[in-house]
Amino acid sequence: MPAKDRLPLSEYPAQRIAIIKPSALGDVVHSLPVLSALRRRYPEAHISWVINRGYAALLEGHPDLDEVLPFDRTLPGSSALQTLLRYSHFCRGLHRRRFDLVIDLQGLLRTGIMTLATQATRRVGLSSAREGATWFYTDRVPVPDFDAIHAVDRYWLVAEALGAGDVPKTFHVPIGEAAQTWAGDALAEHARPWIAVGVGSRWMTKRWPPEHFATLVHKAQERCGGTAIFVGGRDETELARKVARRVRGSSCDLTGRTSLQQLAALLQRVDVMIANDTGPLHLAAALGRPVVAPYTCTKVRMTGPYGAESGAVETRVWCQGSLVKRCDRLECMTELTPFRLWPVLQKALEPWERNSRTA
Repeated sequence: MPAKDRLPLSEYPAQRIAIIKPSALGDVVHSLPVLSALRRRYPEAHISWVINRGYAALLEGHPDLDEVLPFDRTLPGSSALQTLLRYSHFCRGLHRRRFDLVIDLQGLLRTGIMTLATQATRRVGLSSAREGATWFYTDRVPVPDFDAIHAVDRYWLVAEALGAGDVPKTFHVPIGEAAQTWAGDALAEHARPWIAVGVGSRWMTKRWPPEHFATLVHKAQERCGGTAIFVGGRDETELARKVARRVRGSSCDLTGRTSLQQLAALLQRVDVMIANDTGPLHLAAALGRPVVAPYTCTKVRMTGPYGAESGAVETRVWCQGSLVKRCDRLECMTELTPFRLWPVLQKALEPWERNSRTA
């Protein structure tokens, strides 16, 4: 149907909706407001979310979601042919679900093909999508200035185009009772304030040095006492241990020992989180926790902890926000010292200090 003959998206009466946003953790968190906005716009619709299996637990039990569709991008030991066949089978499954509105928030070739495979009447994506993904959309939502807009606000452009953007952005993170109980037990024996520490990152250019984390945690414990709670994946354990060995106060290493639900339940309880620009940082911010974060190769205005941007401190070196994943110079790590983040951490700890004095 020619574009001029189609209903505006804001008037489109969808009944079966799919959100395609497979990864990563921080990006999925940034997309959560769109889901809640869609549910308010389409209260009777069936809404599904396509997500990498490793992140599916983050959406389990979400009140605005009817179905989680886990997708295995790769499996250990799979050949390229097996991966392609599995992808093809998944796409056929999407087609059988007869979606009439599909929203690709990932904006890459593989998700663009998924979008096309649904054969939905309206296939929506952002104009900033890469790898040719826009060719698979029936509707491209304009992004005026990619470098000047936060990821949350960029995804929200889709909600606005669908007539659902006239409500506040809400981050609903469902956390099951079992995870809540686990987190309560895990923290009960440790002194407060509970300071969550995320020292890792897939990008080496995001990884603030272990000695910087140790200095910052040491200053916090000198002032308030408390416990450093190290969180992250199993591959971050060695980095966490390097920091823990330099910290004189109490610490607890939970890297590689939490499910996604348990991590969320844990972060919901901590008094502050110190972390690089990674998924756990954005999850903590979405849960309303104070955060403190060094920003080296990424930009706060694009991927800062949403609603808590004042907790992020950018380096001042010439290449700040370059988005490079590897670098031989790493001048940013020398310039962005713990002493630049310390005033921010002090401010983040003030609510706990006030409450502890009056308790």
